[in-house]
Amino acid sequence: MKNLHKILILTGVVVLATSCSDKSSPNYEFFPDMYRPVSYETYQETDAFKNGQQAQLPAEGTIPRGFTPEEYPDTTEGLEMAKANLKSPLTEISEADATEAKQLYTIYCAICHGDKGDGQGNLVKREKFLGVPNYAERELTEGGIYHVITYGLNAMGSHKNQLTQHERWLVTDYVLKLKSEL
Repeated sequence: MKNLHKILILTGVVVLATSCSDKSSPNYEFFPDMYRPVSYETYQETDAFKNGQQAQLPAEGTIPRGFTPEEYPDTTEGLEMAKANLKSPLTEISEADATEAKQLYTIYCAICHGDKGDGQGNLVKREKFLGVPNYAERELTEGGIYHVITYGLNAMGSHKNQLTQHERWLVTDYVLKLKSEL
């Protein structure tokens, strides 16, 4: 008899619980954004940032990890100051560094400036770029070369994002070596 009461109570609870459900709408959801996330379009207007900005700006005065600011600005005056004052921090170039410098020059510079620095790279030969200077005809200083590699000049673009500061100094040293051989 006790078992019959237990079975009847259990059946009543099950019937009561299932009869109250509505198949057309879901029940309570925990963390509903996990099931239906709020989608954002790139560069859409949002009230998440102050003053109508489209992205959050880094805190003022911060420097990205591993980044060292350049001494001279990207201006004509900065180039002139770099030509006059900027010296290479590399005191001695090892054989491995010399090999790396040649590889970097071949990858990033030789396509326009030529393998010998004569201004006759493949793009110049195919007349894609004109007026690429021959290193023998230019007055080159290590500070000026480094500044131009970093910021670019005239038709030459910046290589700041492709080459680290150390690599830019290696290429600078290699350019001076090519100039001495012309």
